[in-house]
Amino acid sequence: MTLLSLWLRLVPILFVFLWSTGWVAAGFAAPHADPLTFLAIRFALAAVAIALICKVMGVPLSLEGDGERHALVSGVFLHALYLGAVWWAVAKGLPAGISALIAALQPLFTALMAPKLVGEIISPRRWAGISIGFLGIVVALWPKLEGLTGAALWAVAVPILINVGGMVAVTYGTFYQKKHLAGGDLRAIAGWQYVGAALLIFPLAFVTEPMRFDVNVISVATMAWSVIALSVGAIGLLLFLIRRGEVSRAAALIYLVPPVAAVETYVLFGETLSPVQIAGLLATCAGVWLASRG
Repeated sequence: MTLLSLWLRLVPILFVFLWSTGWVAAGFAAPHADPLTFLAIRFALAAVAIALICKVMGVPLSLEGDGERHALVSGVFLHALYLGAVWWAVAKGLPAGISALIAALQPLFTALMAPKLVGEIISPRRWAGISIGFLGIVVALWPKLEGLTGAALWAVAVPILINVGGMVAVTYGTFYQKKHLAGGDLRAIAGWQYVGAALLIFPLAFVTEPMRFDVNVISVATMAWSVIALSVGAIGLLLFLIRRGEVSRAAALIYLVPPVAAVETYVLFGETLSPVQIAGLLATCAGVWLASRG
């Protein structure tokens, strides 16, 4: 086996691991920083890091036509609204493992939005997958909501709804990027996207949060991991898979993220899933797989 073939085999495994740690990072950061404040700093640092990478590699940051404007807008949906919703929900008490499970709904939202945005017809098999995936989410979340009323119900339901809203945002952002950013260097596009995300999240953090960021080993290490491993590393691996023409394979890997994240949050935070929630997780993964085949 050559080094290249070995690397190609390791890339998907490394991608799943890095992607799943996004929810672990949110759990580690929650006690030490306000979620939007953390993300504002992360996006700014990621933009600077990618700009430096582009400079070293001789990649121009300018994009043709309205590319820079479209990259800024797509960054709002793909990073600011998506991660903002996920990190806010985790900071408000939504278990990171459950949040990762909700993230598995993205391919289902893609199937639901495709007819309206790109005129795609949803087959009966895909509708069956959507229904199974939705049922799985209901089953997995039901133990969190059962027996709650009034303020207690809203305290749990609101973070879940915000998290779901983040999935809608990232799904729309994907369609937006496909439509308006079909060309251009992906590294430069990623840099502008982080700029767009920072431009929205900084004002939101200033208005809604005391902008707390406790400087300690955990917060600094989490920030370093979030910028280097997630914003640069995981995205870079995803772009590498896409460049290799393995988009469907990369999409299939997303199905592995919820169970991997569940294991990580169990080991690191002691989060547990009941047998009913595990059944819901498996049903959601099966529904997403069925709806996204082909």
